[in-house]
Amino acid sequence: MAKILVVDDEPSILSLIRFLLERSGHSVSGACDGQVALEVLGVEPENASASLPDLVVLDVMMPILDGLAVAKAMSSHPRACRVPIIIVTAKGDMRGLFEAMPQVAGFFLKPFDPKLLRETVARLTAPK
Repeated sequence: MAKILVVDDEPSILSLIRFLLERSGHSVSGACDGQVALEVLGVEPENASASLPDLVVLDVMMPILDGLAVAKAMSSHPRACRVPIIIVTAKGDMRGLFEAMPQVAGFFLKPFDPKLLRETVARLTAPK
């Protein structure tokens, strides 16, 4: 199945999403803030040997570096720009900021429907 990076500063949300996606057979890694996520992705600092995930599930409101900054950094990076992003946030008024980014393939408001999240992940990670 797919390799997925979940980025959320709330340990309970990170654990929940990890559980849901691992139960569906995916390999899931986590990052507790945006800076750690960019390091894992090999974006900042640049690391061409970093293994990219098939999908990133990204919270918006996080300390150190928020989800919008992570999405922008990924969008301008030659390798990470091809990785689809699902936004999961408690701030509904953020949707418009992400709709202009073609890399953002889904937007979920907390609390989210676990079944719908799993279905969206399955659709985005299905072999093409």
